[in-house]
Amino acid sequence: MAARPIIIDCDPGLDDAVALLLAFASPEELDLLGITCVAGNVPLDRTERNARIIRALAWRDDVPVYAGCPRPMLRPLHAAERVHGKSGLDGYDWDEPSAPLADGHAVDFIVDTCLAADDRSITLCPIGPLTNVALAIVKEPGILPKIAEIAFMGGAATIPGNVTPAAEFNIHADPHAARIVLESGVKLTMFGLDVTHQAITTPDRMAAIRDIGGPISEAVTGMLTFYDRHDIERYGAPGGPLHDPCVIAYLLQPDLFGGKDCHVAVETESETTIGQTVADWWGVTGKDANCRVINRIDADGFYALIVERLKRL
Repeated sequence: MAARPIIIDCDPGLDDAVALLLAFASPEELDLLGITCVAGNVPLDRTERNARIIRALAWRDDVPVYAGCPRPMLRPLHAAERVHGKSGLDGYDWDEPSAPLADGHAVDFIVDTCLAADDRSITLCPIGPLTNVALAIVKEPGILPKIAEIAFMGGAATIPGNVTPAAEFNIHADPHAARIVLESGVKLTMFGLDVTHQAITTPDRMAAIRDIGGPISEAVTGMLTFYDRHDIERYGAPGGPLHDPCVIAYLLQPDLFGGKDCHVAVETESETTIGQTVADWWGVTGKDANCRVINRIDADGFYALIVERLKRL
């Protein structure tokens, strides 16, 4: 079977870095056409740099990296440096990337790549705020028939948010963009906190990554050690959740995950609940389902996949 053509739209970010490495390690299954960067965990000048750093770590400078939107559509940028550090990739001493950005804007790359593709062939994997993807849809609705699926990390269907009581970070960062994506009519699969908070990097799982050895193992261990301290301190958890790699793991091994089709809307007006993903879990509104909400994961299988793929690198 031919590798699945994908575009990863991201805001690296420590968990984004692991998601990118997982994709880089899987060329037989995933044809990574390009990486598009957006402001989110840190500002755009750092997210695009960080994507190029991880690309260099994986020896995959053949994959183009594009810079995209430097802010949300309507709201100011509120980054997450308290979680990911000032650089966005704290926890390891990185060399500066030598390979440059690709020419052009991320939104144009998404549009041009989709328009040139067969119908229902491109999978978009947004693992940061949805600004780039939403603006690509607005700029050229003709891309919609070309998209096989948008598998995105964001939201919370049945549990509290992590940046406000109601909202998860990626959706809260640009709720208007999330609304455009959720109303697009394409196949959507949502990896929100319901599932990602089950994917915890426990000490035993961290040890398995550390035991791989080599520069990639050292880098990932350093990043996750820095990253995990936030959830250990805030929630008393045994480690931090690997949010973004869930999207890539799903493309590689979908049987690790389970979920439910339902209607999901995004609150864009109330300052109290802005960014909340309102999932009609029991169908009380009578609205047609527009999204598959993932809420189950085989966490041991997920981490086994990560370790196996990191060993390949």
